[in-house]
Amino acid sequence: MTSQSQGIQQLLQAEKRAKDKVEEAKKRKGKRLKQAKEEAIAEVDHYRLQREKEFRNKQTNVMGSQGNLSAKIEEQTTETIRNLTSSYHKNMESMMKKLLNTICDINPEVHPNFRHAV
Repeated sequence: MTSQSQGIQQLLQAEKRAKDKVEEAKKRKGKRLKQAKEEAIAEVDHYRLQREKEFRNKQTNVMGSQGNLSAKIEEQTTETIRNLTSSYHKNMESMMKKLLNTICDINPEVHPNFRHAV
């Protein structure tokens, strides 16, 4: 009977050791999962920062060229206004004379469609 009870005790102890090993393995697995999650988050954050930096560089390049384009358009507009103003001042007097001659020189004539009532 004592040998049976010793055998049972050994089985219980072996079962307890196995249970402890399983719990220890579960703890290690939990730690490893937590560590893997932290590593993944760090990797995602690093990737996100890298992509944002690339985006900002591209945005700066595009916006910089738009700034240059805006300056060119402004310069062209100023030049066009300057040309139009100079043309206006150069041709203003002759056009005013033509306009006044057309308005002031009246030649009264009877319209061809006018009929006299007889």
